Amino acid sequence: MSAGIFTNYYETVSMILFGIGFTSLLLHKNLIKKLIGLNIMDTSIYLFLTAKGYIRGSVPMMYADSVRDKALYVNPLPSALVLTGIVVSVSVTAFALALVIRLYESYGTLNMDEIMVLSKNEEEG
Repeated sequence: MSAGIFTNYYETVSMILFGIGFTSLLLHKNLIKKLIGLNIMDTSIYLFLTAKGYIRGSVPMMYADSVRDKALYVNPLPSALVLTGIVVSVSVTAFALALVIRLYESYGTLNMDEIMVLSKNEEEG
């Protein structure tokens, strides 16, 4: 069990980063800290996909003539998923930051609990 952990450095680091991001997302009340946790989780998933897509001693598919063994080709799907995920996460982060700015302008705080109380007071009054 521990031999697999010590030989798969990238997968281990990505799981640790995911745990850090997830706990940050759950435990912090500040919206900016929650967004940072979400971005750490995104980055850990990209690291995991990149590590799983890498094959030591493999070549890209554009060098198809130089390689006879088809098992030594790099799968382009993880790279495409990572690039697409990066674009989506940048867009989601930009939209979430815009919403956080609007919430701060409206309520004067970034604390989730205080925003919930203030919004309930607005609905009642």
